[in-house]
Amino acid sequence: MKFIHAADIHLDSPLRGLSAYPDAPAERLRTATRDALEQLVSRAMDEAVDFMVIAGDLYDGDWRDFNTGLFLVRQMGRLRQAGIDVYLLYGNHDADSEITKRLELPDNVHVFSSSKAQTLRIPPLQVALHGRSFKQAATTENLAASYPPPVPGWFNIGVLHTALEGSTSHASYAPCSVAELDAKGYQYWALGHVHTQWVRQGEPTIAFPGNLQGRHIRETGPHGALLITVDAGDVRSIEPLWVDVLRWAELVVDVSGCSDWAGAVRAVGQSLQGLLAQQVGERPLAVRVQLQGRSTVHTALLAQPTQLRQEVLAQAIALDAERLWIEKVCVQTQAPVQVPAHQGDGLAALATLHGLALGALEDADFLQELRRGLAPLWGRLPAEVLAASPELQALRDGPIETLLADTLPLLLARVEQKEV
Repeated sequence: MKFIHAADIHLDSPLRGLSAYPDAPAERLRTATRDALEQLVSRAMDEAVDFMVIAGDLYDGDWRDFNTGLFLVRQMGRLRQAGIDVYLLYGNHDADSEITKRLELPDNVHVFSSSKAQTLRIPPLQVALHGRSFKQAATTENLAASYPPPVPGWFNIGVLHTALEGSTSHASYAPCSVAELDAKGYQYWALGHVHTQWVRQGEPTIAFPGNLQGRHIRETGPHGALLITVDAGDVRSIEPLWVDVLRWAELVVDVSGCSDWAGAVRAVGQSLQGLLAQQVGERPLAVRVQLQGRSTVHTALLAQPTQLRQEVLAQAIALDAERLWIEKVCVQTQAPVQVPAHQGDGLAALATLHGLALGALEDADFLQELRRGLAPLWGRLPAEVLAASPELQALRDGPIETLLADTLPLLLARVEQKEV
């Protein structure tokens, strides 16, 4: 017996971080989650699986129009024609309280009830699936506690959308512990909600397949689903099915050995070439480039962010314009440890200013006064401006120390560039 365990498809969820740039491939970004689901369905048909489990967040909240639902019906219809049933559980993003539009799905799609835990059986395979959909998006009760006991002699699968214990990067919905899942007596737990693939094989096997398609820079690396093979009631193999159509990557470039601008740009190009060479297949890469290290080119890199981005874009285009897209260029370099010998009042003043700036980060009275000074400015900003700018919200709500640490190097670099 073979089945596919998928979750967190987030159909028609936008890919964030690239669409604001004129060089971004807008059409491919717009359809990425659809393309990943279409590939998953094709893999299910190629593998001739017996059924598919989707453990929550098939949707991404309410639809803008019915095209989302029509696309889903088309893909479920392909599985129906291949004789593959789907067992679908709704998570926080597609809870009954979240989705106002719905289309009747084909009869091969079986949806778990949201009113109570339910067991769906596949008699020819002697498989019992136990699950409960979310009724409310913010479901914080332990749903697993109400799941029924296993069906004796059958292969029991628990389907659950949960943060599970210790997953601090995701909202704590339907929390439960690994020990609780172990005690239930099922053979396999098909979980959803955590967007990183994680598998613990044993009795029982517990798995998160991760989301089907990475949607932003915090979801780097391969994404997809799991192909599970069961023999004589035991899980024999678990194989990742990478069906994502675009991948996000963070590329750290050490420029400590670069003495000028051109050398730093060449180092980025060489690192991008190495990143491409490591990839299997032809998927495009959305890359965040992070420049690090102590270098004499530190000031120039900080002071010319627009020029730097264009230089990095040019390197990517020269290597492979169809596969390399630059999400962001971050300068995290530092000035050389030894300050150049002072030559004249200008450099002496810069050295003094640099020392004062570093001291400000550790001056509690100064930081408190700065908070008080900024507070009226936030109050004068129109609410719609704040709502439309996550960056401004982060500046308003984040620690003042972070704001200073991010801002001072750029200010110093610009002053230095004008003085030297």
